[in-house]
Amino acid sequence: MELPTIRQLECLVAVSHTLNFRRAADLCFISQPALSAQIKQLETQLDVKLFERDKRRVLATPAGEAIAQKAQKILVELGELAESSCFFSSPLTGILRMGVIPTVAPYLLPKAMHAVHRDFPQLQLSLREDHTDRLIDALQKGDLDVLLLAIEADLGDAETIDILNDPFWLAVPTGHRFAGRKRVQVRDLERENVLLLEDGHCLRDQTLEICELASANEVDDFRASSLTTLVQMVAGGLGVTLLPEMALAWECSPERNLVSIPFRGKRPSRTIGLAFRPSTLRVSEFQLLANLLRKEMT
Repeated sequence: MELPTIRQLECLVAVSHTLNFRRAADLCFISQPALSAQIKQLETQLDVKLFERDKRRVLATPAGEAIAQKAQKILVELGELAESSCFFSSPLTGILRMGVIPTVAPYLLPKAMHAVHRDFPQLQLSLREDHTDRLIDALQKGDLDVLLLAIEADLGDAETIDILNDPFWLAVPTGHRFAGRKRVQVRDLERENVLLLEDGHCLRDQTLEICELASANEVDDFRASSLTTLVQMVAGGLGVTLLPEMALAWECSPERNLVSIPFRGKRPSRTIGLAFRPSTLRVSEFQLLANLLRKEMT
């Protein structure tokens, strides 16, 4: 069997993503007839129908979906192969595309970026802040190189390096019955009204598990889009919430009418780390980056 060309794989992936031959041709910087010819040649070589196409729409066949996913991985690995020489000769130089979750970015990045610029001045970080599921999708597609997030989330087949443990604290308004306590236990949350982030945040999933374990009540008619909004609602007396330790200095300043209380015993927490594709050739670089972040943040 004649092997598919890189150009054919690029056209296949473009059509699979857009389900539109004209837009796919634009992405590949070729004419639509040329793209159609590439797809037809690939179907002939593989002896399989990749797309169903009529005047109204384009649909990927089951075979087309499966082969396009494999083609995407092949193209990502080819890109990594082409760039691999510079990774080994000069680690952490050039462009590194990093995704970061919103409940980490504002609290860890300012200090981390200072350290990165100091120790690796030739590294240019391109940052993207988004929810975990979208970051994982971008990582798998090759749009991002590495992620900085809570590794307890569903990360697919991504490999990880731990950086730090980030315990949760209970945040309550100053007039709350727990405000004078030095420590609390998870079971103390029973029947408490707890405010959580909106769907899509992995921190919501983690704190929701704690609340369910303690039989706490989630406030159903409010879900925050950020930790800043969350603590403002707590300060207003709508309920209590759980905050990661790294956010306390920023979110629980004295003027916000909030009290933060640590948990006693085995403290609930999340693990912050780096996630990357198993196929990447940059593991040694990511280990260097993790070591630097670990030194700066612990």
